[in-house]
Amino acid sequence: MSRALLRHLTANVTAGLLVATAAAPAVARTPGPVSTGTVRTVVRDAATGAPVPRVCAALVPVDAAALTAVTLGEDQLGRGGGCSDDQGVLVTSEVVPGGYRLLINAIYPPGYGWQWVGRHGGTGERERAHVVQVRSGTVTSAPTVRLDPAGTVVGVVTDAATGAPVPRARVMVVPYVPDPKNDDHGPMTDEEGRYTITGLGPYHWPVQFAADGLATVWSGGTATRAQARTVRVRAGQIATLNQALPAGTPLTGAVRVDELITYAQVVAFDAATGDLTGVAEVGDGYTLRLLPGQRVRLRCDCAYTPPVWHRDATSFDSATTVRVGRTPAVVDFDLR
Repeated sequence: MSRALLRHLTANVTAGLLVATAAAPAVARTPGPVSTGTVRTVVRDAATGAPVPRVCAALVPVDAAALTAVTLGEDQLGRGGGCSDDQGVLVTSEVVPGGYRLLINAIYPPGYGWQWVGRHGGTGERERAHVVQVRSGTVTSAPTVRLDPAGTVVGVVTDAATGAPVPRARVMVVPYVPDPKNDDHGPMTDEEGRYTITGLGPYHWPVQFAADGLATVWSGGTATRAQARTVRVRAGQIATLNQALPAGTPLTGAVRVDELITYAQVVAFDAATGDLTGVAEVGDGYTLRLLPGQRVRLRCDCAYTPPVWHRDATSFDSATTVRVGRTPAVVDFDLR
C-alpha cells in the first residue's frame, strides 16, 4: 500500500529472522535483558494452512500514550516489527512490555490482504484484534496469522458544503503524520477526488480521510474509529466508499518560539484513544479543523527542543484535554 509503511514494517526483519530459527514455547525464559520481551507467531494461508514467508507485522500498542509516539512522516504503528521466515515463523524481539495488537502487511508475496490479527482469523477493525500481553524476559505466543486473499476499495472524496471533489485528500486505514516533502505513504485522491486502496483483507474496514482546510473524519463522517461506518471488502472484488468532508470547527492559535523548525506542525490526538485526529502546519500560527464534540490533546512539534503538549505538558497523559464545540476556539503555544 505504501513504500513508507513497508519500510517501517520491515525495519526489524533481520533481528526477527535470526531469533525465528529457535522455536520457543508460549512462556519460556529467554536470555538477555529482562526489560524487554519477545513475540512469536506463525503465518499461514487461511485456506490451505501452508506457511507463508516474507509477511511483515507491526506491533501496535494498546496504550494511547504509546500510540502518540509518532512524528513527521510516521504511521501510528508503534516501534516493533518483523517478517516471517521460510517456515512462516515470525518473531519480534526486544519488545517493551505492554499490550499490543498485530497488524499484518502482506505485500510479499502478492495476493494476500492486510489484516489485524484476531484470535481465530483476520479482521479489519483494530478493536476486534487480539491483544498480546508482552512481559519482560518471556516469549509470548500470538495467535496464528491466517492470511486471506485481498480486495480493493475505491471512492470519491468531496467537500460536504459544496459537493466539489477534494484533490490530494489522504485516505488511510492507519493514520499518519504527513511529511510535506514526501507523499509516498499511500492513497491520495486525484484532481477528481477519486482514490483507490488495494491489498486489504476481506473484512470490514474503517477508513480515515483528511485534507487541508477540512475536518479529518472516519468513514461515515464520524469523529472516532469506533463510530466509523466500515466498508465491506471482499476477496478479488472492488468495494465503493465515498466520503464528504465537513468544514468542522476552527481551532487556532499562536506559536511563540525563538526559532521555528522546518515543517513545524501542531498535531491533535483523540484524548481517549490516542488516534490521530488532525495535523496543521505552523507559520505565525496554526489552524486545525475538528468536529464538534471531539475531545483532543494537542502537541506542538515546533522547535529544536522536545515537543510540547498543551498546556506546557511533557506527555500525552499530562496534556490538557480540549473539548471542541461549535464555535471557534483558541489554544496558544509558548515555547520560548
